[in-house]
Amino acid sequence: MRLNISQGSEFEKKIGYSRAVLQDGWVFVAGTTGFDYDAMTISDDPAEQCAQTLRNIEWALGQVGCSLRDVVRMRFYFPNADDFEPCWPVLRDAFGAAPPAGTMVVSGLIDPRMKLEIEVTAKQPGG
Repeated sequence: MRLNISQGSEFEKKIGYSRAVLQDGWVFVAGTTGFDYDAMTISDDPAEQCAQTLRNIEWALGQVGCSLRDVVRMRFYFPNADDFEPCWPVLRDAFGAAPPAGTMVVSGLIDPRMKLEIEVTAKQPGG
């Protein structure tokens, strides 16, 4: 069974991808940024962008009965490596006692306002 999940962002429409895909109990969440998709705004602060990014990811996971505690793998993309450390407390608080495996990559992003992008893989409970 495959289910595509859309958050309705302009990037999903323009590029042609899903925010997440559920396949056989696995949830693959696309690279997600700190845009508030309701207002189409983005903070200039890396930690605030990280918090909004996690809210966006949590929304996608929630569409299929998952939460951040179901995340088993995450990848972080930062244009500026110095913006990673301010995000550590946000990430630590979000994942608590069930931290997933993670990798940080220094990479350019499509919009210069974006300070980070995060993608995750989760497993549905009982899936």
